[in-house]
Amino acid sequence: MEDQATVVFTGLAILVVSYILRWRMDPLNSIPTLGGSSLPGLSYFAALNFMRNAKDIIDEGYIRFYNRTYKVAMPDKWLVIASGPKMIDELRRRPDEDVSFLAGVEETIQAKYTLGEDAFADPYHVDIIKEKLTRTLPAVLPEVVDELRLAVQEYIPAKDEGEWVKVTVMPTMQHIVARASNRAFVGLPLCRNEGFLELAIMFTRAVVKDRNVMARVPRLLKPLVGFFVSQAKTSIRRAAQYLKPLVDEKTALMEQAGDDWEDKPNDMLQWIFDEAIHRKDPLWSVAERVLLVNFAAIHTSSTSFTHVIFDLAARPEHLQPLRDEIEPIIASDGWTKAAMGKMWKLDSVLRESQRWNGINLTSLIRKAMRDITLNDGTFIPKGTIIVTAQHPTHRDETNYPDANVFDGFRFARMREQEGEGTKHQFVNTSIEYVPFGHGKHACPGRFFAANELKAMLAYIVLNYDFKLEDGVRPPNVYTGFTILPPMDKQVMFRKRELSKSA
Repeated sequence: MEDQATVVFTGLAILVVSYILRWRMDPLNSIPTLGGSSLPGLSYFAALNFMRNAKDIIDEGYIRFYNRTYKVAMPDKWLVIASGPKMIDELRRRPDEDVSFLAGVEETIQAKYTLGEDAFADPYHVDIIKEKLTRTLPAVLPEVVDELRLAVQEYIPAKDEGEWVKVTVMPTMQHIVARASNRAFVGLPLCRNEGFLELAIMFTRAVVKDRNVMARVPRLLKPLVGFFVSQAKTSIRRAAQYLKPLVDEKTALMEQAGDDWEDKPNDMLQWIFDEAIHRKDPLWSVAERVLLVNFAAIHTSSTSFTHVIFDLAARPEHLQPLRDEIEPIIASDGWTKAAMGKMWKLDSVLRESQRWNGINLTSLIRKAMRDITLNDGTFIPKGTIIVTAQHPTHRDETNYPDANVFDGFRFARMREQEGEGTKHQFVNTSIEYVPFGHGKHACPGRFFAANELKAMLAYIVLNYDFKLEDGVRPPNVYTGFTILPPMDKQVMFRKRELSKSA
């Protein structure tokens, strides 16, 4: 028995020593750690601390490691955070051979195990958004506005002037954004199908839940666990059932008349189908890409819009200047992309709300595709995930005077300065403004999202009064990197007398 105990003890000692040696040789050890200890075993507690206190840790890191890097613990990996404008600019400039945006996203959401590799190995939907959707915005926007009118009236049921109704903002905005976005993505009548819309909204939660599960699974078991537990794949299978009649119809028309049949639609679903038909399992490919496009659109837009509704409800002094701007533009230009471009104050409020709140504490996610050395001398081994610090960048007095004050018309005034007319638009990115990322991998859907949000906000501001019952803006919720508006808080809405232009 003593010999057996000696063997067991020796084996355990060898394992511990080997683990410690591996830890000591890890090149990431040369990067400072925030949020806890990097010692083996203790890093798990650092990961828990980061999930609970990420905002404070990232704000601290921005000050202590300005224009440098540090690392924080995640449940399954170390994350390197780059702080300051020099680091943002360097990541923006680095070629894809050094650091990859798509690989960074895939690794972060564990897509290889929960969605499969096709969507990231062959991201044709990204090119569709970047090129075709953006180019056809003037034609698409009137249909989106048409859907917005109906959806807003349905989900904000204030019928008579003088009657205040309470609306739980976040779920309401999710449904309105889902309806309006899918008018452009899948068209009528599917964009009004409640089952399909609920599925599109829930897909985001499915991806997040899958990621959280996979982050705690050992690498060797990830393929097996992902196969059995992926809620995202279940969502795709359900979406395929809704989309099958449309895909079958398009397939039949193509077989009869070739690639260019009479009355062929010029919309997102058709563009996706045209690419998917040449790939294995077109129906799955269409369903997957439609949900991924919704994933990008619904969560970000509904979160941003909920933030701005709370911001304006808490600061009603912004409403009349917005109405004074919007009404004459709509009267002369209608609900067009050109009209949206003229609404500088509206654009500024959305940009300021995004700066003030944001939807993530970090931005510019990248994965090192080979060993690299950053300009500050930091060695980054292959496979490391790197992000930049977004929240403290947007609250930096160097970038924005009175950065900790919400100033809705801040950017409208900046645009009035000579040569600054386009620089401070909602969609524009810079090393000081990174909610959409920055550089060639900046969010390709931001032009569609910006016009949708402007039309939505303009319509609500013109047609409704809204306020907080106690007048106090409820605080945001911070969970890990994510910044959420309060999910269950309400705003009171009242119908205004409709103008002819509205």
